[in-house]
Amino acid sequence: MKMTEDKMQEALKAYEHYLIREERSQGTIEKYLRDVKRFLGWSAAQEPEQEMKQTMRQEVEEYAPKITKEKAAGWKQTLMEQGYKPVTINSMIASINSFFRFMGWDDCRVRFLRVQKRSFRRKDRELTREDYEKLLAAAKAEGRNQLALLMEAICSTGIRVSEVKYLTVEAARAGRAEIALKGKIRVILLPKKLCRKLLKYAGKQKIRQGEIFLGRSGRSLSRKQIWAEMKRLCRSAGVEPSRVFPHNLRHLFARTYYRVCRDLSRLADLLGHSSMDTTRIYLTTTEEEQSRDLERLQLIT
Repeated sequence: MKMTEDKMQEALKAYEHYLIREERSQGTIEKYLRDVKRFLGWSAAQEPEQEMKQTMRQEVEEYAPKITKEKAAGWKQTLMEQGYKPVTINSMIASINSFFRFMGWDDCRVRFLRVQKRSFRRKDRELTREDYEKLLAAAKAEGRNQLALLMEAICSTGIRVSEVKYLTVEAARAGRAEIALKGKIRVILLPKKLCRKLLKYAGKQKIRQGEIFLGRSGRSLSRKQIWAEMKRLCRSAGVEPSRVFPHNLRHLFARTYYRVCRDLSRLADLLGHSSMDTTRIYLTTTEEEQSRDLERLQLIT
């Protein structure tokens, strides 16, 4: 398939509108578009030089790459050679396959890499309770009260970053938030102490209704803003940046809840997971924890 540059831009814009209609999250939309544009750029660079020169001499059409299954497979191979992790590569393949499906180019889709499920999580990517408390202390010491409260809100409820907008004055008063995302609606209960803190903060900010966590412009805080604010805390908090992501607060909630309640089904409902298999991923132990368990078996004489 070959398209002019203008036609490709139109296709990308139409694809973006399609993802919006499919109610994909803003983060997912940005990632899919970023991956597709990266593939298209790489694909263009693979065109034979002679063909590129011939095409660029044409007055009617601008140069645009040919999109083929071989190109897509070649990009996958290139990512492998560049040392990308299989999970990352598969996420990029999901992006371009989605675009191909939208364009009606099903014959261009490529297979995912087969990855054996990891039975333990990496300790260097895990946010611990101690890390969390250090981040809170650093935020409060620096007077970044909104960020401290935001981290507490995510970690004490297990909500996604994209669901922060549902923490409203009305929700804090009712002690519950109704979240509508990915075609599903679920209700989460808010801890009483969190509600008091949310209402107190809203009062100081003179927010009488609607969303509580707003940026300086008065708009909702974006995923990028929250991510950047948390990263800035790392040095003063003494926490490794590799462990600090908004989503890790959700993981910490899941591990803490399960340790206390031991109810996987209820935890899946709280997190908004359709499958408990997804929830189980949140609860995998670290390599060190599994090693300790193996030593306790005492099967070596």
